Amino acid sequence: MSGEPGVEDLLRELAPQVLGALVRRYGAFDTCEDAVQEALLAAALQWPAEGLPDNPRGWLVTVASRRLVDQVRSEQARRRREDRIALATPQAELLSRAADAEATADRDDSLALLFLCCHPALSEPSRIALTLRAVGGLTTAQIAAAFLAPEATMAQRISRAKQTIRNSATPLRLPQPADRAERLEAVLHVLYLVFNEGYTATAGNDLTAPALSAEAIRLTRLLHRLLPDHAETAGLLALMLLTDARRAARTGPGGALVPLAEQDRALWDRQLVTEGVVLISRTLPGGRVGPYQLQAAIAAVHDEAEHVDATDWPQILALYDLLEHLAPNPVVALNRAVAVAMVHGPTAGLDLLTALESDRRTAHHHRLLAVRAHLLEQLGNHDAAAHAFREAARRTTTTPERRHLTTRAARLTPGRQE
Repeated sequence: MSGEPGVEDLLRELAPQVLGALVRRYGAFDTCEDAVQEALLAAALQWPAEGLPDNPRGWLVTVASRRLVDQVRSEQARRRREDRIALATPQAELLSRAADAEATADRDDSLALLFLCCHPALSEPSRIALTLRAVGGLTTAQIAAAFLAPEATMAQRISRAKQTIRNSATPLRLPQPADRAERLEAVLHVLYLVFNEGYTATAGNDLTAPALSAEAIRLTRLLHRLLPDHAETAGLLALMLLTDARRAARTGPGGALVPLAEQDRALWDRQLVTEGVVLISRTLPGGRVGPYQLQAAIAAVHDEAEHVDATDWPQILALYDLLEHLAPNPVVALNRAVAVAMVHGPTAGLDLLTALESDRRTAHHHRLLAVRAHLLEQLGNHDAAAHAFREAARRTTTTPERRHLTTRAARLTPGRQE
Protein backbone atom coordinates (compact mmCIF):
# COMPACT_ATOMS: atom_id res chain seq x y z
CA MET A 1 0.00 0.00 0.00
CA SER A 2 1.50 3.33 -1.00
CA GLY A 3 1.19 6.67 0.74
CA GLU A 4 2.68 8.57 3.68
CA PRO A 5 3.65 6.44 6.71
CA GLY A 6 1.03 8.18 8.88
CA VAL A 7 -1.71 7.53 6.36
CA GLU A 8 -0.62 3.92 5.91
CA ASP A 9 -0.65 3.32 9.67
CA LEU A 10 -4.14 4.80 9.92
CA LEU A 11 -5.41 2.67 7.05
CA ARG A 12 -4.01 -0.49 8.64
CA GLU A 13 -5.73 0.42 11.90
CA LEU A 14 -9.05 1.10 10.18
CA ALA A 15 -9.00 -1.88 7.79
CA PRO A 16 -10.55 -4.46 10.15
CA GLN A 17 -13.05 -1.93 11.51
CA VAL A 18 -14.26 -1.06 8.01
CA LEU A 19 -14.44 -4.68 6.89
CA GLY A 20 -16.29 -5.59 10.07
CA ALA A 21 -18.82 -2.81 9.45
CA LEU A 22 -19.46 -3.99 5.89
CA VAL A 23 -19.65 -7.69 6.70
CA ARG A 24 -22.06 -7.01 9.57
CA ARG A 25 -24.20 -4.91 7.27
CA TYR A 26 -24.10 -6.97 4.06
CA GLY A 27 -22.94 -10.42 5.16
CA ALA A 28 -20.82 -11.40 2.15
CA PHE A 29 -17.26 -11.63 3.47
CA ASP A 30 -15.51 -12.26 0.15
CA THR A 31 -17.26 -9.46 -1.75
CA CYS A 32 -16.93 -7.03 1.15
CA GLU A 33 -13.23 -7.77 1.53
CA ASP A 34 -12.57 -7.00 -2.14
CA ALA A 35 -14.48 -3.74 -1.80
CA VAL A 36 -12.56 -2.73 1.31
CA GLN A 37 -9.24 -3.37 -0.43
CA GLU A 38 -10.30 -1.05 -3.26
CA ALA A 39 -11.32 1.62 -0.75
CA LEU A 40 -7.99 1.33 1.08
CA LEU A 41 -6.07 1.73 -2.17
CA ALA A 42 -8.19 4.74 -3.13
CA ALA A 43 -7.50 6.33 0.25
CA ALA A 44 -3.77 5.63 -0.02
CA LEU A 45 -3.73 7.59 -3.27
CA GLN A 46 -6.07 10.44 -2.33
CA TRP A 47 -5.47 11.23 1.33
CA PRO A 48 -1.77 12.20 1.11
CA ALA A 49 -2.61 14.67 -1.67
CA GLU A 50 -6.00 15.95 -0.50
CA GLY A 51 -5.72 15.58 3.27
CA LEU A 52 -7.59 13.34 5.68
CA PRO A 53 -11.40 13.45 5.59
CA ASP A 54 -13.21 14.54 8.75
CA ASN A 55 -14.35 10.97 9.35
CA PRO A 56 -11.73 8.60 7.84
CA ARG A 57 -13.59 5.46 8.83
CA GLY A 58 -16.88 6.79 7.48
CA TRP A 59 -15.14 7.76 4.23
CA LEU A 60 -13.75 4.25 3.82
CA VAL A 61 -17.05 2.54 4.63
CA THR A 62 -18.88 4.80 2.19
CA VAL A 63 -16.41 4.23 -0.63
CA ALA A 64 -16.25 0.48 0.04
CA SER A 65 -20.06 0.31 0.07
CA ARG A 66 -20.20 2.03 -3.30
CA ARG A 67 -17.59 -0.37 -4.66
CA LEU A 68 -19.70 -3.22 -3.30
CA VAL A 69 -22.79 -1.91 -5.06
CA ASP A 70 -20.84 -1.56 -8.30
CA GLN A 71 -19.45 -5.09 -8.02
CA VAL A 72 -22.85 -6.63 -7.45
CA ARG A 73 -24.54 -4.66 -10.21
CA SER A 74 -21.85 -5.56 -12.70
CA GLU A 75 -22.58 -9.27 -12.50
CA GLN A 76 -25.22 -11.01 -14.56
CA ALA A 77 -26.64 -12.63 -11.47
CA ARG A 78 -27.26 -9.21 -9.94
CA ARG A 79 -30.65 -9.92 -8.41
CA ARG A 80 -29.60 -13.21 -6.85
CA ARG A 81 -26.44 -11.67 -5.43
CA GLU A 82 -28.33 -8.61 -4.20
CA ASP A 83 -30.82 -10.82 -2.41
CA ARG A 84 -28.03 -12.86 -0.86
CA ILE A 85 -26.20 -9.90 0.64
CA ALA A 86 -29.39 -7.91 1.31
CA LEU A 87 -28.39 -4.74 -0.50
CA ALA A 88 -31.37 -2.64 0.51
CA THR A 89 -29.60 0.70 0.91
CA PRO A 90 -30.43 3.22 -1.87
CA GLN A 91 -27.52 4.87 -3.63
CA ALA A 92 -28.83 8.26 -2.53
CA GLU A 93 -28.55 7.24 1.11
CA LEU A 94 -24.93 6.25 0.59
CA LEU A 95 -24.26 9.71 -0.76
CA SER A 96 -26.11 11.55 1.98
CA ARG A 97 -24.25 10.24 5.04
CA ALA A 98 -21.33 8.10 6.12
CA ALA A 99 -22.29 4.48 5.75
CA ASP A 100 -21.20 3.66 9.26
CA ALA A 101 -23.13 6.54 10.85
CA GLU A 102 -25.58 4.27 12.64
CA ALA A 103 -26.25 3.02 16.14
CA THR A 104 -23.45 0.45 15.95
CA ALA A 105 -20.90 2.84 14.43
CA ASP A 106 -18.59 2.55 17.40
CA ARG A 107 -18.74 -1.20 17.40
CA ASP A 108 -15.38 -2.78 16.68
CA ASP A 109 -15.75 -6.18 15.05
CA SER A 110 -11.99 -6.72 14.81
CA LEU A 111 -12.00 -9.62 17.27
CA ALA A 112 -14.83 -11.39 15.47
CA LEU A 113 -12.99 -10.77 12.20
CA LEU A 114 -9.83 -12.39 13.59
CA PHE A 115 -11.85 -15.43 14.57
CA LEU A 116 -13.43 -15.57 11.12
CA CYS A 117 -10.06 -15.39 9.34
CA CYS A 118 -8.83 -18.29 11.50
CA HIS A 119 -11.84 -20.46 10.65
CA PRO A 120 -11.31 -24.18 11.42
CA ALA A 121 -12.00 -25.10 7.78
CA LEU A 122 -8.96 -23.13 6.59
CA SER A 123 -5.41 -24.43 6.36
CA GLU A 124 -2.72 -22.71 8.40
CA PRO A 125 -1.18 -20.90 5.39
CA SER A 126 -4.64 -19.71 4.35
CA ARG A 127 -5.39 -18.43 7.86
CA ILE A 128 -2.14 -16.47 7.83
CA ALA A 129 -2.71 -14.96 4.39
CA LEU A 130 -6.35 -14.05 5.04
CA THR A 131 -5.55 -12.52 8.44
CA LEU A 132 -2.81 -10.34 6.96
CA ARG A 133 -5.08 -9.17 4.16
CA ALA A 134 -8.43 -8.78 5.91
CA VAL A 135 -7.31 -7.70 9.38
CA GLY A 136 -3.84 -6.39 8.57
CA GLY A 137 -4.90 -4.43 5.51
CA LEU A 138 -1.92 -5.69 3.49
CA THR A 139 -2.29 -6.08 -0.25
CA THR A 140 -1.83 -9.46 -1.89
CA ALA A 141 1.43 -8.22 -3.41
CA GLN A 142 2.78 -7.22 0.01
CA ILE A 143 1.90 -10.59 1.53
CA ALA A 144 3.43 -12.47 -1.39
CA ALA A 145 6.64 -10.44 -1.17
CA ALA A 146 6.91 -11.05 2.58
CA PHE A 147 6.66 -14.81 2.12
CA LEU A 148 8.76 -14.89 -1.08
CA ALA A 149 5.83 -16.39 -2.98
CA PRO A 150 4.53 -15.52 -6.45
CA GLU A 151 1.72 -12.98 -6.26
CA ALA A 152 -0.55 -15.20 -8.37
CA THR A 153 -0.05 -18.09 -5.93
CA MET A 154 -0.89 -15.90 -2.95
CA ALA A 155 -3.92 -14.46 -4.75
CA GLN A 156 -5.25 -17.98 -5.36
CA ARG A 157 -4.70 -18.91 -1.72
CA ILE A 158 -6.59 -15.85 -0.50
CA SER A 159 -9.37 -16.38 -3.03
CA ARG A 160 -9.83 -20.00 -1.97
CA ALA A 161 -9.86 -18.96 1.69
CA LYS A 162 -12.57 -16.40 1.07
CA GLN A 163 -14.56 -18.96 -0.92
CA THR A 164 -14.31 -21.36 2.02
CA ILE A 165 -15.56 -18.68 4.41
CA ARG A 166 -18.44 -17.88 2.10
CA ASN A 167 -19.41 -21.54 1.70
CA SER A 168 -19.32 -22.04 5.45
CA ALA A 169 -21.97 -19.32 5.86
CA THR A 170 -20.33 -18.37 9.16
CA PRO A 171 -21.70 -15.06 10.46
CA LEU A 172 -19.48 -12.29 11.77
CA ARG A 173 -19.79 -12.93 15.48
CA LEU A 174 -17.75 -14.27 18.33
CA PRO A 175 -17.71 -18.07 18.61
CA GLN A 176 -19.90 -19.72 21.19
CA PRO A 177 -18.30 -19.90 24.65
CA ALA A 178 -17.70 -23.65 24.27
CA ASP A 179 -15.58 -23.07 21.14
CA ARG A 180 -14.06 -19.72 22.00
CA ALA A 181 -10.93 -20.94 23.80
CA GLU A 182 -9.93 -23.27 20.96
CA ARG A 183 -10.60 -20.65 18.31
CA LEU A 184 -8.65 -18.04 20.25
CA GLU A 185 -5.75 -20.46 20.49
CA ALA A 186 -5.81 -20.72 16.68
CA VAL A 187 -5.73 -16.91 16.37
CA LEU A 188 -2.76 -16.68 18.72
CA HIS A 189 -0.94 -19.41 16.81
CA VAL A 190 -1.41 -17.59 13.50
CA LEU A 191 -0.02 -14.37 14.98
CA TYR A 192 2.89 -16.34 16.49
CA LEU A 193 3.69 -17.90 13.11
CA VAL A 194 3.57 -14.53 11.35
CA PHE A 195 5.97 -13.07 13.90
CA ASN A 196 8.38 -16.00 13.66
CA GLU A 197 8.45 -15.80 9.87
CA GLY A 198 9.34 -12.13 10.18
CA TYR A 199 11.95 -12.64 12.89
CA THR A 200 13.67 -15.66 11.32
CA ALA A 201 12.67 -16.06 7.69
CA THR A 202 12.39 -19.66 6.55
CA ALA A 203 13.97 -18.96 3.17
CA GLY A 204 15.74 -16.32 1.11
CA ASN A 205 18.73 -14.00 1.28
CA ASP A 206 17.60 -12.06 4.34
CA LEU A 207 17.54 -13.38 7.88
CA THR A 208 14.48 -11.38 8.84
CA ALA A 209 11.39 -9.78 7.32
CA PRO A 210 10.76 -6.85 9.68
CA ALA A 211 7.45 -5.86 8.11
CA LEU A 212 5.92 -9.21 9.06
CA SER A 213 7.12 -9.05 12.66
CA ALA A 214 5.88 -5.48 12.96
CA GLU A 215 2.48 -6.50 11.62
CA ALA A 216 2.29 -9.45 14.01
CA ILE A 217 3.07 -7.14 16.94
CA ARG A 218 0.50 -4.61 15.77
CA LEU A 219 -2.22 -7.24 15.46
CA THR A 220 -1.32 -8.79 18.81
CA ARG A 221 -1.50 -5.34 20.41
CA LEU A 222 -4.96 -5.05 18.88
CA LEU A 223 -5.97 -8.43 20.28
CA HIS A 224 -4.58 -7.51 23.71
CA ARG A 225 -6.59 -4.28 23.64
CA LEU A 226 -9.72 -6.26 22.82
CA LEU A 227 -8.96 -8.93 25.45
CA PRO A 228 -6.95 -7.12 28.15
CA ASP A 229 -7.51 -9.84 30.77
CA HIS A 230 -6.47 -12.81 28.61
CA ALA A 231 -3.12 -13.94 30.01
CA GLU A 232 -1.84 -15.85 26.98
CA THR A 233 -2.53 -12.93 24.66
CA ALA A 234 -0.50 -10.72 27.00
CA GLY A 235 2.17 -13.43 27.15
CA LEU A 236 2.40 -13.61 23.36
CA LEU A 237 2.70 -9.84 23.06
CA ALA A 238 5.44 -9.80 25.71
CA LEU A 239 7.27 -12.61 23.91
CA MET A 240 7.17 -10.70 20.63
CA LEU A 241 8.40 -7.47 22.21
CA LEU A 242 11.23 -9.13 24.12
CA THR A 243 12.33 -11.06 21.05
CA ASP A 244 12.03 -8.24 18.55
CA ALA A 245 14.06 -6.02 20.85
CA ARG A 246 17.18 -7.93 19.74
CA ARG A 247 16.62 -7.53 16.00
CA ALA A 248 19.21 -4.83 15.37
CA ALA A 249 21.94 -6.97 16.94
CA ARG A 250 21.09 -10.18 15.09
CA THR A 251 22.94 -9.30 11.91
CA GLY A 252 26.39 -7.87 11.32
CA PRO A 253 28.04 -6.32 8.25
CA GLY A 254 26.63 -7.70 5.03
CA GLY A 255 23.69 -9.29 6.84
CA ALA A 256 25.79 -11.94 8.58
CA LEU A 257 24.04 -13.79 11.40
CA VAL A 258 25.18 -12.92 14.94
CA PRO A 259 24.25 -15.57 17.56
CA LEU A 260 22.65 -14.41 20.82
CA ALA A 261 25.81 -15.07 22.83
CA GLU A 262 27.85 -12.78 20.54
CA GLN A 263 25.38 -9.93 20.12
CA ASP A 264 26.17 -6.36 21.09
CA ARG A 265 23.52 -5.83 23.75
CA ALA A 266 23.89 -2.06 23.47
CA LEU A 267 22.00 -2.44 20.17
CA TRP A 268 18.99 -4.03 21.84
CA ASP A 269 15.88 -1.86 21.98
CA ARG A 270 15.62 -1.16 25.71
CA GLN A 271 12.20 0.43 25.35
CA LEU A 272 10.79 -2.82 23.96
CA VAL A 273 12.64 -4.82 26.63
CA THR A 274 11.16 -2.70 29.39
CA GLU A 275 7.66 -2.91 27.94
CA GLY A 276 7.91 -6.68 27.55
CA VAL A 277 9.32 -7.25 31.04
CA VAL A 278 6.64 -5.09 32.66
CA LEU A 279 3.91 -6.89 30.72
CA ILE A 280 5.04 -10.43 31.55
CA SER A 281 5.81 -9.48 35.18
CA ARG A 282 2.26 -8.21 35.54
CA THR A 283 0.74 -11.21 33.77
CA LEU A 284 2.52 -14.23 35.28
CA PRO A 285 1.19 -13.89 38.84
CA GLY A 286 -2.37 -13.41 37.62
CA GLY A 287 -3.48 -16.99 37.21
CA ARG A 288 -3.01 -19.98 34.93
CA VAL A 289 0.36 -19.94 33.18
CA GLY A 290 0.49 -20.88 29.49
CA PRO A 291 3.22 -21.61 26.92
CA TYR A 292 3.45 -18.06 25.56
CA GLN A 293 3.87 -16.66 29.06
CA LEU A 294 6.66 -19.14 29.83
CA GLN A 295 8.44 -18.35 26.58
CA ALA A 296 8.15 -14.65 27.36
CA ALA A 297 9.60 -15.25 30.82
CA ILE A 298 12.57 -17.06 29.25
CA ALA A 299 13.09 -14.19 26.82
CA ALA A 300 12.94 -11.76 29.73
CA VAL A 301 15.72 -13.59 31.57
CA HIS A 302 17.92 -13.34 28.48
CA ASP A 303 17.09 -9.68 27.88
CA GLU A 304 17.64 -8.59 31.47
CA ALA A 305 21.18 -10.03 31.58
CA GLU A 306 23.70 -7.22 31.09
CA HIS A 307 26.10 -9.59 29.32
CA VAL A 308 26.01 -13.22 28.24
CA ASP A 309 27.93 -14.49 31.27
CA ALA A 310 25.35 -12.91 33.57
CA THR A 311 22.53 -15.01 32.09
CA ASP A 312 20.63 -16.94 34.77
CA TRP A 313 20.73 -20.32 33.05
CA PRO A 314 19.37 -22.29 36.05
CA GLN A 315 16.26 -20.11 35.95
CA ILE A 316 15.96 -20.59 32.20
CA LEU A 317 16.27 -24.35 32.64
CA ALA A 318 13.57 -24.33 35.31
CA LEU A 319 11.26 -22.42 32.96
CA TYR A 320 11.98 -24.89 30.14
CA ASP A 321 11.17 -27.74 32.51
CA LEU A 322 7.75 -26.17 33.09
CA LEU A 323 7.29 -25.47 29.38
CA GLU A 324 8.16 -29.02 28.37
CA HIS A 325 5.69 -30.36 30.91
CA LEU A 326 2.97 -27.97 29.77
CA ALA A 327 3.48 -28.02 26.00
CA PRO A 328 5.98 -30.70 24.95
CA ASN A 329 7.32 -30.51 21.41
CA PRO A 330 10.69 -31.07 19.68
CA VAL A 331 11.57 -27.36 19.53
CA VAL A 332 11.07 -26.96 23.27
CA ALA A 333 13.09 -30.13 23.87
CA LEU A 334 15.94 -28.80 21.71
CA ASN A 335 16.00 -25.46 23.51
CA ARG A 336 15.90 -27.25 26.85
CA ALA A 337 18.90 -29.35 25.79
CA VAL A 338 20.84 -26.12 25.26
CA ALA A 339 19.84 -24.93 28.73
CA VAL A 340 20.87 -28.28 30.23
CA ALA A 341 24.26 -27.98 28.52
CA MET A 342 24.73 -24.49 29.94
CA VAL A 343 23.91 -25.67 33.46
CA HIS A 344 25.27 -29.23 33.54
CA GLY A 345 27.82 -29.26 30.73
CA PRO A 346 27.87 -30.12 26.98
CA THR A 347 27.87 -33.89 27.53
CA ALA A 348 24.54 -33.68 29.34
CA GLY A 349 23.15 -31.63 26.48
CA LEU A 350 24.39 -34.08 23.84
CA ASP A 351 22.72 -36.95 25.70
CA LEU A 352 19.37 -35.20 25.33
CA LEU A 353 19.90 -34.70 21.58
CA THR A 354 19.95 -38.48 21.05
CA ALA A 355 16.18 -38.77 21.55
CA LEU A 356 15.55 -35.88 19.18
CA GLU A 357 17.61 -37.56 16.47
CA SER A 358 15.04 -40.36 16.35
CA ASP A 359 12.16 -37.90 15.95
CA ARG A 360 11.45 -37.46 12.25
CA ARG A 361 10.36 -33.86 12.88
CA THR A 362 13.82 -32.85 14.03
CA ALA A 363 16.19 -35.65 13.01
CA HIS A 364 17.55 -33.78 9.99
CA HIS A 365 16.69 -30.22 10.97
CA HIS A 366 19.57 -27.79 10.59
CA ARG A 367 19.05 -26.38 14.08
CA LEU A 368 19.52 -29.78 15.75
CA LEU A 369 22.72 -30.30 13.78
CA ALA A 370 23.93 -26.80 14.66
CA VAL A 371 23.34 -27.38 18.39
CA ARG A 372 25.15 -30.72 18.19
CA ALA A 373 28.07 -29.05 16.42
CA HIS A 374 28.27 -26.32 19.05
CA LEU A 375 28.30 -28.80 21.94
CA LEU A 376 30.90 -30.98 20.20
CA GLU A 377 33.05 -27.88 19.71
CA GLN A 378 32.80 -27.12 23.43
CA LEU A 379 34.06 -30.65 24.14
CA GLY A 380 37.04 -30.10 21.83
CA ASN A 381 35.88 -32.59 19.18
CA HIS A 382 36.58 -30.22 16.31
CA ASP A 383 36.41 -32.69 13.41
CA ALA A 384 32.97 -33.97 14.40
CA ALA A 385 31.81 -30.44 15.13
CA ALA A 386 32.96 -29.18 11.73
CA HIS A 387 31.16 -32.06 10.02
CA ALA A 388 27.95 -31.24 11.89
CA PHE A 389 28.25 -27.55 11.03
CA ARG A 390 28.64 -28.40 7.34
CA GLU A 391 25.63 -30.71 7.45
CA ALA A 392 23.59 -27.99 9.15
CA ALA A 393 24.67 -25.49 6.50
CA ARG A 394 23.49 -27.83 3.74
CA ARG A 395 20.06 -28.14 5.31
CA THR A 396 19.27 -24.52 6.13
CA THR A 397 17.21 -22.53 3.63
CA THR A 398 18.42 -19.00 4.42
CA THR A 399 21.63 -17.53 3.06
CA PRO A 400 22.76 -15.77 6.30
CA GLU A 401 22.44 -18.97 8.33
CA ARG A 402 24.24 -21.00 5.67
CA ARG A 403 27.14 -18.54 5.61
CA HIS A 404 27.36 -18.49 9.40
CA LEU A 405 27.38 -22.28 9.73
CA THR A 406 29.89 -22.68 6.90
CA THR A 407 32.17 -20.12 8.55
CA ARG A 408 31.97 -21.97 11.87
CA ALA A 409 32.97 -25.20 10.11
CA ALA A 410 35.86 -23.49 8.33
CA ARG A 411 37.25 -22.10 11.58
CA LEU A 412 37.49 -25.63 12.95
CA THR A 413 39.20 -27.04 9.84
CA PRO A 414 41.90 -24.53 8.76
CA GLY A 415 42.99 -24.95 5.17
CA ARG A 416 39.92 -26.87 4.05
CA GLN A 417 37.99 -25.45 1.09
CA GLU A 418 34.30 -25.14 1.90
